[in-house]
Amino acid sequence: MAKDKTRAVGVDIGGTGIKAAIVDLEAGTLLSDRVKVATPQGAEPEDVLTAVLTVLDTLGVREDAIPLGVAFPAIVKSGRTLSAANVSQRWIGFEAEKFFEDGLGRDIHFANDADVAGVAEMRYGAARGIQGLTILTTLGTGIGSAVIYNGVLIPNSELGHLQRAGHKRDFEAWTAYSAMERETLDWAQWAERLQVYYSHVEFLFTPDLFIVGGGVSKHADQFLPLLKLNTPIVPAIHRNNAGIIGAAALSLGAAPELDTTVTRA
Repeated sequence: MAKDKTRAVGVDIGGTGIKAAIVDLEAGTLLSDRVKVATPQGAEPEDVLTAVLTVLDTLGVREDAIPLGVAFPAIVKSGRTLSAANVSQRWIGFEAEKFFEDGLGRDIHFANDADVAGVAEMRYGAARGIQGLTILTTLGTGIGSAVIYNGVLIPNSELGHLQRAGHKRDFEAWTAYSAMERETLDWAQWAERLQVYYSHVEFLFTPDLFIVGGGVSKHADQFLPLLKLNTPIVPAIHRNNAGIIGAAALSLGAAPELDTTVTRA
């Protein structure tokens, strides 16, 4: 096992699953098996905390002093969750970081799940050393996004909630991987929706690189070649582990590349 200063625990809370592992902070790799439990029905704060305690018990680090980072699917500002797209509405305006610190009995670093995935890819993956504008999207229960410019992460972008002109549902509801499963779309049908989404984001931001994360990125060869974009688009190197790795990487506090001074309108 690596020395304490080079390892940390990352917990990635999602709309359908809660994943955790011990991470080597020097290599950006998992030092333990990945532990996963289902996100409790309704994703109420107390039930989510219980599930997090379960994964920490399984990893054998509940009482350990090892640093801990937690990723959560919401806008996060100063430790407070400001949205709740795929979890209980009680998370809106909730002092989430303090809630987890009190419940876990330790200090943690708490951040948006897509943002920490962006940190993982920036430090150890497909965005490492990339200049210009990189946009990472995670395709899962929803669509998370991380916007990175010249190695600086601009937090809480929420590009999955871009509105579709003339439609009631936003892009996340129509284009996330959960929509593919819910509507039993094949890869080609889903790629048609992804084409509309990424073309729209491309028009708005003119990025230099798209990175696609989330569990479905392991099947990137099934849908990325079907997209016709001017911007290069590649799968995340750390795929569905990016949230775990990024949360662990930020566990000792906000990293220089995480620009927490940026405010939302």
